[in-house]
Amino acid sequence: MSKSKKSEFRPDDYVVYPAHGVGQIVSIEEQEIAGIKLELFVISFEKDKMTLRVPTNKATEVGMRGLSSPDVVSKAMSTLKGKAKVKRAMWSRRAQEYEQKINSGDLIAIAEVVRDLHRTDDQREQSYSERQLYEAALERLTREVAAVSGGDEVQAAKKVDDVLVSRAA
Repeated sequence: MSKSKKSEFRPDDYVVYPAHGVGQIVSIEEQEIAGIKLELFVISFEKDKMTLRVPTNKATEVGMRGLSSPDVVSKAMSTLKGKAKVKRAMWSRRAQEYEQKINSGDLIAIAEVVRDLHRTDDQREQSYSERQLYEAALERLTREVAAVSGGDEVQAAKKVDDVLVSRAA
């Protein structure tokens, strides 16, 4: 293992892990796994009560990244204001695409899913799977918005909701 490339992540940094959303690096530790010494990021996802260990040399390869910049957050917010783009493909195909966007870790793609699946009270009811995808995307979006703005998730959720409601009006 070469130690030449020093990682851009440090303990106490907030990071986005594509499949799990926003987490905080608790520490960087060395462990021996199957006779190989590995340097690992220990990432805590407080809300999910989960700890993840990611080899430092694989972090960028798996898509782990720092929090989005405020510019990206404002782009995501303006994405929410856009008109919902619902393709006429079968639901299973669209659900797969939404799932991929959510797990991409890309904030703009996640905002697109929230925008496309958001329903106002006067629109038709969502199916269970639509609701699940919408809530997963919304949660990822609000967690990152909260982490970037330094506020709490309740404020971030209100901010996102205000944008979605203003779009409908």
